Order: sequence, then structure tokens, then C-alpha cells
Amino acid sequence: MTAPPAIELDRLTKRFGSFTAVDALTMTVNAGEIFGFLGANGAGKSTAIRMLCGLLAPTEGTGTVLGIDVSRDPEAVKRRIGYMSQRFSLYEDLSVRQNLRFFGGVYGLRGTRAREREEWAIDMADLRGKEHRLTGELPGGWKQRLALACAVLHDPKVVFLDEPTSGVDPISRRRFWALIDEMSGYGVTVFVTTHYLDEAEYCHRLALIHAGRLAAQGTVGELKEVFAGRAVLEVTAPRLSEALELLGEQDWALETSVFGTRIHVVVGDAEVGRQRITAALEGEGNPPRSIDRIVPSLEDVFIHHVEEEEARLRAGAAVDPA
Repeated sequence: MTAPPAIELDRLTKRFGSFTAVDALTMTVNAGEIFGFLGANGAGKSTAIRMLCGLLAPTEGTGTVLGIDVSRDPEAVKRRIGYMSQRFSLYEDLSVRQNLRFFGGVYGLRGTRAREREEWAIDMADLRGKEHRLTGELPGGWKQRLALACAVLHDPKVVFLDEPTSGVDPISRRRFWALIDEMSGYGVTVFVTTHYLDEAEYCHRLALIHAGRLAAQGTVGELKEVFAGRAVLEVTAPRLSEALELLGEQDWALETSVFGTRIHVVVGDAEVGRQRITAALEGEGNPPRSIDRIVPSLEDVFIHHVEEEEARLRAGAAVDPA
């Protein structure tokens, strides 16, 4: 028998006055899934996650977590989930163990159960031997692991992580994601917001959000299918900005975007595209240094969907200027 979804959104919306922060989001998250919520800063990720955690009332639509309606019974949602906010929220003047003990009390853990979960959390976060260190003295990566341990101390079936590795070094980020993968293996549903594209590759499925709207969702492989039947060419040239402007004006260049010191150009055919790029740049005295066909990255996918969503928003504004 198929397990019911852990999280469901049906046209979930949040407005602040005339500003729509989250615009009619509809999606489903399966039990035990690592679900990535991907978008730039200000896209509406944190607002959506706060509604799902029962911290913010929706303006319209519905959201359910473990079958509980977040509008009708937000307190029941809070008791059943784990939540790690974007900002570090533990008490820095308490030790590692004191923080765990405090949050265990908040979650209603008592006696033997509290002690067992406390020891489990210390081992899970690899903080054994550091139990008595002040939290404020811990390196950033250790703080994040402690924050995760506090969020899952009461053994929730759904965990919301809002930008959990922001400001953490790459090695600590990798270790943190190993912990997330381990939790998923135990059947915990992990809903994680991030703007790090490399982290998104760890997720089972992704939702791309832009300007509060769902731009695309699926596995990484499914999202990359947007480039099926087309080729992505990576171009370098002496005068990069001029090359980007010129190629962006060509009808045969389906999409153009800059990636550091390189330009990505989406074309219908790789060889024909290579010839056209060469001719166009040489005609402007800016011959390409290299033109290589590449496998599209998740960043290419994200930019593609963001530009599509921007085009839809502009079209909608043109139809209804009010």
C-alpha cells in the first residue's frame, strides 16, 4: 500500500498587503523524500516554509503536513515536525548538552526517553567529547550540526530545514548533507530550502520557485530534459560582454547566459551553432577562443526556468497593466 504524502500544498498563497510573497503553490512531497525548495534570495522560500510549519497563516489555499491542515491546527503541526530556521537559533551561552536538554524539555521529553535521545543526538551530530563546550565557541559547521540535532531530538517524521548550510564551509556542508541523507534512510521526510545549486543535486526531487511562483519541479534528470533535442555550447572570447550582447541578438541562439568568464549558448544543433557563433564573433573582430559542447548544469536549468517565468510575468503585466 502506498504511503500517503507527507506534505501537500494546494494553491497555497501568502500576501502582505499588495505584495504576493507566495503565489498559488501546488505540489506534493512524498514520505521519506529529500525535497529541495530551490530559489534565489527573496523568491518566497522562507515564507512558504513558515506557513507549512504553522508559524504563518496562509492568505489563500491549503497546506497539510502529515495530514494536518496548517491553517486549522498549526499547534498540532508544530508538535509533529522538526524545524531549523535560517538564522542560528540556539543559546550560545549554554553548552551543547544544555541546549539539547532545554529543547528536549520543550518537546516534552522526560526521564529515560530524554536521556536516550540526548545521547543519540550527540552521536548523530558527531559532538561526542564536546558536550560541555559553550555553543558560542563552536565552529560554524558544528553549530549547524547541533541545531539539526535539536530539531530532530523528538524524532519527528517531517523536518523543515530553511537554508541550513548558509555561511558554512564546503566540507561542513558535505558532512551536513550526509546527515540529511541518513535521516531520509530512516524514513524521515526532509523539506529543505537552499539557493546552493550544488546542494540541490543531493535531493530526490526539486521545486524551482521564482517570484513566489512554482517555475518547475521534478528530479534533476527530469528538469534537465528541458534541453532535450538541443545543445548547450560554452563559449569564451576576448571581449566577453560584447560577445554576450551580440549572441543574444541572434535568432538561432535560443538562450544565452554568462557563467563567470564563459557564455552558455543554447542552440538547436551543436555543429551548426558552432559555425554560426564563430562567424558572428569573427565578423565583429572578436573571434572565439573556444566553443565546447557541455552537459547542461542545474544552473542552466534554473536560469532557463527563471527566464521563462519572467517572460510569463511580463506577458501577464502587459495584458493587465493594473
